[in-house]
Amino acid sequence: MDLAISSRQNNVGLQTNAGKAVHMERDLKLEISNRQILSMALPISFAILVPQFNYLINSIFLAQLGEGFVGASGVTGVYYLIFSVVGFGLNNGLQALISRRAGQDRLQEIGQLFTQSVYLILAIAGIGILITYGLAPFIFKRFTDPILHDQTMGFLHIRIWGLPFLYLYQMRNALLVGTNQSQLLVWGTLSETLTNVILDYALIFGKLGLPALGFNGAAYASVIAECVGMAVVFLIIRTKGMSDRFGLFNQLAINTKTMSTVLVQSSPLILQYAISIISWEFFFILISHDGRMALDISQLMRLVFGFCGIFIWAFAGTTNTMVSNIIGQGSQDKVLLLIRKVITLSLGSSLIIVIPLLTMPGTILSIYDADPEFLAMGVPVLRIVGVSILLMSISTVCLNAVTGTGNTRINLLIEFITIILYCIYIYIVMHELNLSLAWGWASEWLYWSAILIMSAIYLLSGKWNNEKSRSV
Repeated sequence: MDLAISSRQNNVGLQTNAGKAVHMERDLKLEISNRQILSMALPISFAILVPQFNYLINSIFLAQLGEGFVGASGVTGVYYLIFSVVGFGLNNGLQALISRRAGQDRLQEIGQLFTQSVYLILAIAGIGILITYGLAPFIFKRFTDPILHDQTMGFLHIRIWGLPFLYLYQMRNALLVGTNQSQLLVWGTLSETLTNVILDYALIFGKLGLPALGFNGAAYASVIAECVGMAVVFLIIRTKGMSDRFGLFNQLAINTKTMSTVLVQSSPLILQYAISIISWEFFFILISHDGRMALDISQLMRLVFGFCGIFIWAFAGTTNTMVSNIIGQGSQDKVLLLIRKVITLSLGSSLIIVIPLLTMPGTILSIYDADPEFLAMGVPVLRIVGVSILLMSISTVCLNAVTGTGNTRINLLIEFITIILYCIYIYIVMHELNLSLAWGWASEWLYWSAILIMSAIYLLSGKWNNEKSRSV
Protein backbone atom coordinates (compact mmCIF):
# COMPACT_ATOMS: atom_id res chain seq x y z
CA MET A 1 0.00 0.00 0.00
CA ASP A 2 2.83 2.37 0.75
CA LEU A 3 4.70 1.77 -2.47
CA ALA A 4 5.81 4.42 -4.91
CA ILE A 5 5.33 3.40 -8.55
CA SER A 6 6.61 5.07 -11.69
CA SER A 7 4.64 7.79 -13.45
CA ARG A 8 1.25 7.41 -15.12
CA GLN A 9 2.97 7.95 -18.44
CA ASN A 10 5.26 4.97 -17.88
CA ASN A 11 2.28 2.85 -16.87
CA VAL A 12 0.34 3.80 -19.99
CA GLY A 13 3.36 3.09 -22.16
CA LEU A 14 3.34 -0.52 -20.98
CA GLN A 15 -0.21 -1.09 -22.24
CA THR A 16 -1.29 -1.90 -25.77
CA ASN A 17 -3.54 1.14 -25.77
CA ALA A 18 -4.56 4.06 -23.59
CA GLY A 19 -8.05 2.67 -22.99
CA LYS A 20 -6.68 -0.42 -21.27
CA ALA A 21 -4.42 1.75 -19.13
CA VAL A 22 -7.30 3.90 -17.92
CA HIS A 23 -9.31 0.76 -17.10
CA MET A 24 -6.38 -0.60 -15.10
CA GLU A 25 -6.05 2.58 -13.10
CA ARG A 26 -9.72 2.52 -12.21
CA ASP A 27 -9.39 -1.09 -11.06
CA LEU A 28 -6.56 -0.25 -8.70
CA LYS A 29 -7.96 2.93 -7.15
CA LEU A 30 -10.38 2.04 -4.36
CA GLU A 31 -13.52 3.81 -3.20
CA ILE A 32 -14.94 4.23 0.31
CA SER A 33 -18.18 2.27 0.27
CA ASN A 34 -19.65 -0.82 1.91
CA ARG A 35 -19.78 -2.46 -1.51
CA GLN A 36 -16.06 -1.89 -2.08
CA ILE A 37 -15.21 -3.14 1.41
CA LEU A 38 -17.30 -6.29 1.01
CA SER A 39 -16.02 -6.97 -2.51
CA MET A 40 -12.51 -7.18 -1.06
CA ALA A 41 -13.32 -8.78 2.28
CA LEU A 42 -15.56 -11.65 1.14
CA PRO A 43 -12.98 -13.37 -1.11
CA ILE A 44 -10.38 -12.92 1.64
CA SER A 45 -12.75 -14.44 4.18
CA PHE A 46 -13.33 -17.45 1.94
CA ALA A 47 -9.59 -17.86 1.53
CA ILE A 48 -9.30 -17.88 5.34
CA LEU A 49 -12.35 -20.11 5.89
CA VAL A 50 -11.10 -23.05 3.86
CA PRO A 51 -7.78 -23.49 5.74
CA GLN A 52 -9.62 -23.19 9.06
CA PHE A 53 -11.94 -25.96 7.94
CA ASN A 54 -8.80 -27.90 7.09
CA TYR A 55 -7.37 -27.36 10.60
CA LEU A 56 -10.63 -28.61 12.11
CA ILE A 57 -10.62 -31.77 9.98
CA ASN A 58 -6.98 -32.30 10.91
CA SER A 59 -7.81 -32.10 14.62
CA ILE A 60 -10.71 -34.53 14.21
CA PHE A 61 -8.39 -37.03 12.52
CA LEU A 62 -5.72 -36.63 15.21
CA ALA A 63 -8.28 -36.97 18.02
CA GLN A 64 -8.98 -40.50 16.78
CA LEU A 65 -5.36 -41.44 17.52
CA GLY A 66 -6.00 -40.97 21.25
CA GLU A 67 -5.77 -38.39 24.04
CA GLY A 68 -2.94 -35.87 23.78
CA PHE A 69 -2.43 -35.85 20.02
CA VAL A 70 -4.64 -32.78 19.51
CA GLY A 71 -2.78 -31.02 22.32
CA ALA A 72 0.56 -31.98 20.80
CA SER A 73 -0.59 -30.56 17.48
CA GLY A 74 -1.40 -27.33 19.37
CA VAL A 75 2.15 -27.03 20.69
CA THR A 76 3.74 -27.81 17.32
CA GLY A 77 1.18 -25.66 15.54
CA VAL A 78 1.95 -22.61 17.62
CA TYR A 79 5.70 -23.17 17.10
CA TYR A 80 5.18 -23.31 13.33
CA LEU A 81 3.02 -20.20 13.59
CA ILE A 82 5.98 -18.31 15.01
CA PHE A 83 7.76 -18.75 11.69
CA SER A 84 4.68 -18.49 9.50
CA VAL A 85 3.79 -15.08 10.96
CA VAL A 86 7.23 -13.84 9.94
CA GLY A 87 6.06 -14.37 6.38
CA PHE A 88 2.70 -12.89 7.31
CA GLY A 89 4.42 -9.77 8.63
CA LEU A 90 6.45 -9.34 5.46
CA ASN A 91 3.32 -10.05 3.45
CA ASN A 92 1.34 -7.31 5.26
CA GLY A 93 4.13 -4.79 4.89
CA LEU A 94 4.46 -5.64 1.21
CA GLN A 95 0.69 -5.50 0.77
CA ALA A 96 0.66 -1.98 2.18
CA LEU A 97 3.45 -0.95 -0.18
CA ILE A 98 1.79 -2.52 -3.23
CA SER A 99 -1.54 -0.88 -2.46
CA ARG A 100 0.13 2.49 -1.97
CA ARG A 101 1.86 2.15 -5.34
CA ALA A 102 -1.43 1.12 -6.93
CA GLY A 103 -3.11 4.22 -5.53
CA GLN A 104 -0.24 6.31 -6.94
CA ASP A 105 -0.36 4.65 -10.42
CA ARG A 106 3.26 3.41 -10.13
CA LEU A 107 2.63 -0.14 -11.28
CA GLN A 108 6.07 -1.27 -12.44
CA GLU A 109 7.48 -0.82 -8.94
CA ILE A 110 5.06 -3.54 -7.78
CA GLY A 111 7.10 -6.15 -9.65
CA GLN A 112 10.36 -4.96 -8.12
CA LEU A 113 8.92 -5.09 -4.63
CA PHE A 114 7.50 -8.58 -5.19
CA THR A 115 10.72 -10.05 -6.62
CA GLN A 116 12.96 -8.67 -3.90
CA SER A 117 10.53 -9.84 -1.23
CA VAL A 118 10.77 -13.39 -2.62
CA TYR A 119 14.55 -13.31 -2.08
CA LEU A 120 14.09 -12.03 1.47
CA ILE A 121 11.50 -14.61 2.43
CA LEU A 122 13.50 -17.57 1.10
CA ALA A 123 16.48 -16.47 3.19
CA ILE A 124 14.25 -16.25 6.26
CA ALA A 125 12.87 -19.73 5.54
CA GLY A 126 16.41 -21.12 5.54
CA ILE A 127 17.03 -19.56 8.95
CA GLY A 128 13.80 -21.06 10.30
CA ILE A 129 14.83 -24.56 9.18
CA LEU A 130 18.25 -24.22 10.81
CA ILE A 131 16.72 -23.04 14.10
CA THR A 132 14.27 -25.94 14.15
CA TYR A 133 17.01 -28.52 13.75
CA GLY A 134 19.59 -26.80 15.93
CA LEU A 135 17.86 -24.92 18.74
CA ALA A 136 14.27 -26.15 19.02
CA PRO A 137 15.11 -29.61 20.50
CA PHE A 138 16.77 -27.95 23.52
CA ILE A 139 13.87 -25.52 24.02
CA PHE A 140 11.19 -28.21 23.88
CA LYS A 141 13.16 -30.59 26.08
CA ARG A 142 13.45 -27.93 28.77
CA PHE A 143 9.87 -26.67 28.84
CA THR A 144 7.51 -29.39 27.58
CA ASP A 145 6.20 -32.66 28.96
CA PRO A 146 8.90 -35.34 28.36
CA ILE A 147 6.24 -37.61 26.88
CA LEU A 148 5.49 -34.99 24.22
CA HIS A 149 9.10 -34.09 23.41
CA ASP A 150 10.05 -36.82 20.93
CA GLN A 151 6.60 -36.70 19.38
CA THR A 152 6.65 -32.95 18.77
CA MET A 153 10.23 -32.82 17.50
CA GLY A 154 9.65 -35.65 15.03
CA PHE A 155 6.65 -33.75 13.71
CA LEU A 156 8.47 -30.42 13.49
CA HIS A 157 11.49 -31.86 11.66
CA ILE A 158 9.08 -32.81 8.88
CA ARG A 159 6.70 -29.86 9.08
CA ILE A 160 9.34 -27.13 8.89
CA TRP A 161 10.22 -28.07 5.30
CA GLY A 162 6.92 -26.60 4.23
CA LEU A 163 8.08 -23.15 5.33
CA PRO A 164 9.57 -21.99 1.97
CA PHE A 165 6.39 -23.06 0.15
CA LEU A 166 4.20 -21.38 2.76
CA TYR A 167 6.15 -18.12 2.48
CA LEU A 168 5.89 -18.04 -1.30
CA TYR A 169 2.22 -18.91 -1.01
CA GLN A 170 1.68 -16.04 1.44
CA MET A 171 3.24 -13.62 -1.03
CA ARG A 172 0.19 -13.98 -3.25
CA ASN A 173 -1.84 -12.22 -0.56
CA ALA A 174 0.23 -9.09 -0.87
CA LEU A 175 0.04 -9.06 -4.66
CA LEU A 176 -3.59 -10.06 -5.16
CA VAL A 177 -5.12 -8.08 -2.28
CA GLY A 178 -2.84 -5.08 -2.81
CA THR A 179 -3.90 -4.87 -6.48
CA ASN A 180 -7.63 -5.42 -5.77
CA GLN A 181 -7.62 -9.01 -7.10
CA SER A 182 -8.71 -10.70 -3.88
CA GLN A 183 -11.26 -12.84 -5.73
CA LEU A 184 -8.36 -14.90 -7.10
CA LEU A 185 -7.28 -15.99 -3.62
CA VAL A 186 -9.80 -18.80 -3.49
CA TRP A 187 -8.20 -21.05 -6.11
CA GLY A 188 -4.88 -21.50 -4.37
CA THR A 189 -6.66 -21.90 -1.06
CA LEU A 190 -9.02 -24.58 -2.37
CA SER A 191 -6.22 -26.57 -3.99
CA GLU A 192 -4.12 -26.50 -0.82
CA THR A 193 -6.98 -27.44 1.45
CA LEU A 194 -8.32 -30.30 -0.65
CA THR A 195 -4.81 -31.71 -0.94
CA ASN A 196 -4.29 -31.42 2.81
CA VAL A 197 -7.60 -33.06 3.81
CA ILE A 198 -7.14 -36.00 1.41
CA LEU A 199 -3.53 -36.59 2.42
CA ASP A 200 -4.33 -36.19 6.13
CA TYR A 201 -6.84 -39.01 5.85
CA ALA A 202 -4.51 -41.14 3.73
CA LEU A 203 -1.25 -40.65 5.60
CA ILE A 204 -2.53 -40.59 9.20
CA PHE A 205 -4.57 -43.79 8.85
CA GLY A 206 -2.84 -45.51 5.90
CA LYS A 207 -5.64 -45.16 3.34
CA LEU A 208 -5.65 -44.88 -0.48
CA GLY A 209 -2.64 -47.17 -0.73
CA LEU A 210 -0.37 -44.90 1.33
CA PRO A 211 1.48 -45.87 4.55
CA ALA A 212 -0.05 -45.21 7.98
CA LEU A 213 2.26 -42.58 9.52
CA GLY A 214 0.06 -41.48 12.41
CA PHE A 215 0.88 -38.07 13.88
CA ASN A 216 3.72 -37.48 11.40
CA GLY A 217 1.35 -38.15 8.52
CA ALA A 218 -0.29 -34.80 9.24
CA ALA A 219 3.09 -33.10 8.86
CA TYR A 220 3.80 -34.69 5.48
CA ALA A 221 0.29 -33.83 4.29
CA SER A 222 0.71 -30.16 5.24
CA VAL A 223 4.08 -29.82 3.49
CA ILE A 224 2.79 -31.33 0.25
CA ALA A 225 -0.38 -29.24 0.40
CA GLU A 226 1.58 -26.00 0.80
CA CYS A 227 3.67 -26.92 -2.23
CA VAL A 228 0.54 -27.55 -4.29
CA GLY A 229 -1.07 -24.29 -3.14
CA MET A 230 2.03 -22.30 -4.04
CA ALA A 231 2.19 -23.86 -7.54
CA VAL A 232 -1.47 -23.11 -8.24
CA VAL A 233 -1.16 -19.49 -7.11
CA PHE A 234 1.83 -18.75 -9.31
CA LEU A 235 0.11 -20.46 -12.24
CA ILE A 236 -2.88 -18.16 -11.76
CA ILE A 237 -0.65 -15.09 -11.57
CA ARG A 238 0.98 -16.10 -14.82
CA THR A 239 -2.18 -17.05 -16.73
CA LYS A 240 -3.93 -13.81 -15.69
CA GLY A 241 -1.09 -11.80 -17.20
CA MET A 242 -0.10 -10.24 -13.88
CA SER A 243 3.57 -11.06 -14.40
CA ASP A 244 3.66 -8.82 -17.48
CA ARG A 245 1.27 -6.24 -16.10
CA PHE A 246 3.39 -5.51 -13.05
CA GLY A 247 6.78 -6.62 -14.36
CA LEU A 248 7.09 -9.24 -11.64
CA PHE A 249 10.22 -10.92 -12.89
CA ASN A 250 11.63 -8.32 -15.25
CA GLN A 251 14.48 -7.44 -12.87
CA LEU A 252 15.87 -10.54 -11.18
CA ALA A 253 19.08 -8.96 -9.89
CA ILE A 254 19.22 -8.28 -6.16
CA ASN A 255 18.27 -4.66 -5.48
CA THR A 256 19.35 -3.64 -2.00
CA LYS A 257 17.43 -0.36 -2.12
CA THR A 258 14.12 -2.09 -2.82
CA MET A 259 14.89 -4.77 -0.23
CA SER A 260 15.57 -2.03 2.29
CA THR A 261 12.20 -0.43 1.52
CA VAL A 262 10.41 -3.73 2.14
CA LEU A 263 12.37 -4.46 5.31
CA VAL A 264 11.83 -0.99 6.79
CA GLN A 265 8.09 -1.36 6.22
CA SER A 266 7.80 -5.02 7.22
CA SER A 267 10.35 -5.63 9.98
CA PRO A 268 8.24 -3.97 12.72
CA LEU A 269 5.29 -6.13 11.63
CA ILE A 270 7.45 -9.27 11.58
CA LEU A 271 8.62 -8.57 15.11
CA GLN A 272 5.08 -7.67 16.17
CA TYR A 273 3.58 -10.94 14.95
CA ALA A 274 6.53 -13.04 16.13
CA ILE A 275 6.44 -11.81 19.72
CA SER A 276 2.66 -12.18 19.72
CA ILE A 277 2.84 -15.86 18.75
CA ILE A 278 5.84 -16.50 21.01
CA SER A 279 3.72 -15.25 23.90
CA TRP A 280 0.98 -17.67 22.84
CA GLU A 281 3.52 -20.50 22.80
CA PHE A 282 4.44 -19.44 26.35
CA PHE A 283 0.74 -19.65 27.21
CA PHE A 284 0.45 -23.17 25.76
CA ILE A 285 3.59 -24.31 27.59
CA LEU A 286 2.14 -23.10 30.91
CA ILE A 287 -1.13 -24.86 30.14
CA SER A 288 0.68 -28.12 29.30
CA HIS A 289 1.53 -28.46 33.00
CA ASP A 290 -2.20 -28.56 33.81
CA GLY A 291 -2.72 -31.82 31.96
CA ARG A 292 -3.71 -33.04 28.53
CA MET A 293 -7.39 -32.11 28.89
CA ALA A 294 -6.51 -28.45 29.50
CA LEU A 295 -4.20 -28.56 26.48
CA ASP A 296 -6.86 -30.17 24.29
CA ILE A 297 -9.44 -27.55 25.34
CA SER A 298 -7.00 -24.75 24.60
CA GLN A 299 -6.22 -26.17 21.18
CA LEU A 300 -9.97 -26.31 20.52
CA MET A 301 -10.29 -22.67 21.61
CA ARG A 302 -7.54 -21.79 19.14
CA LEU A 303 -9.62 -23.41 16.41
CA VAL A 304 -12.70 -21.48 17.59
CA PHE A 305 -10.69 -18.26 17.34
CA GLY A 306 -9.63 -19.26 13.86
CA PHE A 307 -13.16 -19.99 12.63
CA CYS A 308 -14.86 -17.05 14.30
CA GLY A 309 -12.08 -14.71 13.24
CA ILE A 310 -12.51 -15.46 9.52
CA PHE A 311 -14.49 -12.34 8.71
CA ILE A 312 -12.55 -10.29 11.27
CA TRP A 313 -9.20 -10.99 9.64
CA ALA A 314 -10.72 -10.45 6.20
CA PHE A 315 -11.96 -7.01 7.23
CA ALA A 316 -8.59 -6.32 8.86
CA GLY A 317 -6.70 -7.15 5.66
CA THR A 318 -9.16 -5.02 3.70
CA THR A 319 -8.53 -2.12 6.10
CA ASN A 320 -4.77 -2.37 5.60
CA THR A 321 -5.12 -2.26 1.81
CA MET A 322 -7.83 0.40 1.59
CA VAL A 323 -6.26 2.82 4.09
CA SER A 324 -2.97 2.74 2.23
CA ASN A 325 -4.65 3.03 -1.16
CA ILE A 326 -6.76 5.99 -0.02
CA ILE A 327 -3.67 7.73 1.36
CA GLY A 328 -1.88 7.03 -1.92
CA GLN A 329 -4.73 8.86 -3.71
CA GLY A 330 -4.23 11.84 -1.39
CA SER A 331 -7.58 11.41 0.42
CA GLN A 332 -6.32 11.29 3.99
CA ASP A 333 -9.44 13.07 5.24
CA LYS A 334 -11.52 9.96 4.41
CA VAL A 335 -9.44 7.47 6.39
CA LEU A 336 -11.36 7.68 9.69
CA LEU A 337 -14.68 7.37 7.82
CA LEU A 338 -13.36 4.21 6.14
CA ILE A 339 -12.27 2.74 9.49
CA ARG A 340 -15.71 3.37 11.02
CA LYS A 341 -17.41 1.63 8.11
CA VAL A 342 -15.15 -1.41 8.38
CA ILE A 343 -15.60 -1.64 12.17
CA THR A 344 -19.38 -1.62 11.76
CA LEU A 345 -19.25 -4.52 9.30
CA SER A 346 -16.66 -6.43 11.32
CA LEU A 347 -18.50 -6.13 14.64
CA GLY A 348 -21.87 -6.90 13.05
CA SER A 349 -20.64 -10.11 11.42
CA SER A 350 -18.91 -11.15 14.67
CA LEU A 351 -22.09 -10.70 16.72
CA ILE A 352 -23.93 -13.15 14.48
CA ILE A 353 -21.21 -15.75 15.02
CA VAL A 354 -20.61 -15.15 18.74
CA ILE A 355 -24.21 -15.25 19.99
CA PRO A 356 -24.38 -19.09 19.75
CA LEU A 357 -21.08 -19.37 21.62
CA LEU A 358 -22.49 -17.37 24.51
CA THR A 359 -25.97 -18.90 24.60
CA MET A 360 -25.27 -22.62 24.03
CA PRO A 361 -21.58 -23.31 24.70
CA GLY A 362 -22.23 -26.80 26.09
CA THR A 363 -24.05 -27.92 22.94
CA ILE A 364 -21.23 -26.65 20.75
CA LEU A 365 -18.47 -28.28 22.82
CA SER A 366 -20.31 -31.60 23.02
CA ILE A 367 -19.89 -31.95 19.26
CA TYR A 368 -16.20 -32.38 19.95
CA ASP A 369 -16.33 -34.18 23.31
CA ALA A 370 -19.40 -34.89 25.46
CA ASP A 371 -17.42 -35.95 28.54
CA PRO A 372 -18.89 -34.09 31.59
CA GLU A 373 -15.44 -33.19 32.94
CA PHE A 374 -14.42 -31.79 29.55
CA LEU A 375 -17.62 -29.70 29.35
CA ALA A 376 -17.28 -28.43 32.92
CA MET A 377 -13.80 -27.10 32.15
CA GLY A 378 -14.55 -25.94 28.60
CA VAL A 379 -17.89 -24.08 28.88
CA PRO A 380 -16.63 -21.05 30.87
CA VAL A 381 -13.58 -20.85 28.62
CA LEU A 382 -15.74 -20.78 25.49
CA ARG A 383 -17.85 -17.94 26.91
CA ILE A 384 -14.69 -15.94 27.64
CA VAL A 385 -13.44 -16.58 24.12
CA GLY A 386 -16.80 -15.36 22.73
CA VAL A 387 -16.43 -11.97 24.38
CA SER A 388 -12.77 -11.85 23.28
CA ILE A 389 -13.84 -12.30 19.66
CA LEU A 390 -16.06 -9.22 19.87
CA LEU A 391 -13.14 -7.19 21.20
CA MET A 392 -10.92 -8.59 18.47
CA SER A 393 -13.40 -7.58 15.75
CA ILE A 394 -12.76 -3.92 16.57
CA SER A 395 -9.14 -4.06 17.74
CA THR A 396 -7.81 -5.91 14.70
CA VAL A 397 -9.38 -3.44 12.29
CA CYS A 398 -7.84 -0.51 14.17
CA LEU A 399 -4.41 -2.14 14.34
CA ASN A 400 -4.44 -2.90 10.61
CA ALA A 401 -5.50 0.68 9.92
CA VAL A 402 -2.28 1.71 11.69
CA THR A 403 -0.41 -0.64 9.34
CA GLY A 404 -2.07 0.99 6.34
CA THR A 405 -0.88 4.44 7.39
CA GLY A 406 2.68 3.24 6.84
CA ASN A 407 4.00 3.78 10.36
CA THR A 408 4.56 0.13 11.22
CA ARG A 409 6.86 1.05 14.11
CA ILE A 410 3.73 2.10 15.99
CA ASN A 411 2.33 -1.39 15.39
CA LEU A 412 5.43 -2.87 16.97
CA LEU A 413 5.26 -0.51 19.96
CA ILE A 414 1.58 -1.32 20.56
CA GLU A 415 2.23 -5.06 20.35
CA PHE A 416 5.33 -4.87 22.57
CA ILE A 417 3.50 -3.05 25.38
CA THR A 418 0.51 -5.39 25.07
CA ILE A 419 2.63 -8.55 25.17
CA ILE A 420 4.44 -7.40 28.30
CA LEU A 421 1.10 -6.95 30.05
CA TYR A 422 -0.16 -10.28 28.64
CA CYS A 423 2.87 -12.33 29.72
CA ILE A 424 2.87 -10.83 33.21
CA TYR A 425 -0.80 -11.69 33.57
CA ILE A 426 -0.61 -15.31 32.37
CA TYR A 427 2.55 -15.99 34.41
CA ILE A 428 0.94 -14.76 37.62
CA VAL A 429 -2.44 -16.41 36.96
CA MET A 430 -1.25 -19.75 35.56
CA HIS A 431 2.08 -20.26 37.32
CA GLU A 432 2.11 -18.31 40.57
CA LEU A 433 -1.59 -18.43 41.56
CA ASN A 434 -2.36 -21.66 39.67
CA LEU A 435 -5.89 -20.48 38.86
CA SER A 436 -8.32 -22.25 36.54
CA LEU A 437 -8.02 -22.44 32.76
CA ALA A 438 -10.83 -19.90 32.40
CA TRP A 439 -8.77 -17.30 34.24
CA GLY A 440 -5.87 -18.03 31.92
CA TRP A 441 -7.98 -17.46 28.82
CA ALA A 442 -9.27 -14.19 30.29
CA SER A 443 -5.87 -12.88 29.23
CA GLU A 444 -7.45 -12.41 25.78
CA TRP A 445 -9.64 -9.65 27.21
CA LEU A 446 -6.54 -7.83 28.40
CA TYR A 447 -4.74 -8.40 25.10
CA TRP A 448 -7.42 -7.09 22.74
CA SER A 449 -8.48 -4.23 25.01
CA ALA A 450 -4.91 -2.93 25.21
CA ILE A 451 -4.50 -3.09 21.44
CA LEU A 452 -7.81 -1.31 20.86
CA ILE A 453 -7.04 1.53 23.27
CA MET A 454 -3.55 2.24 21.92
CA SER A 455 -4.52 1.90 18.24
CA ALA A 456 -7.52 4.19 18.67
CA ILE A 457 -5.44 6.82 20.46
CA TYR A 458 -2.90 6.87 17.60
CA LEU A 459 -5.50 6.99 14.82
CA LEU A 460 -7.56 9.74 16.48
CA SER A 461 -4.42 11.79 17.20
CA GLY A 462 -3.87 12.36 13.47
CA LYS A 463 -0.10 11.92 13.88
CA TRP A 464 -0.09 9.38 11.04
CA ASN A 465 -1.11 12.10 8.55
CA ASN A 466 2.33 13.53 7.84
CA GLU A 467 4.66 13.79 4.87
CA LYS A 468 6.81 10.88 6.03
CA SER A 469 3.94 8.39 6.13
CA ARG A 470 2.50 9.61 2.83
CA SER A 471 5.84 9.07 1.07
CA VAL A 472 6.34 5.46 2.16
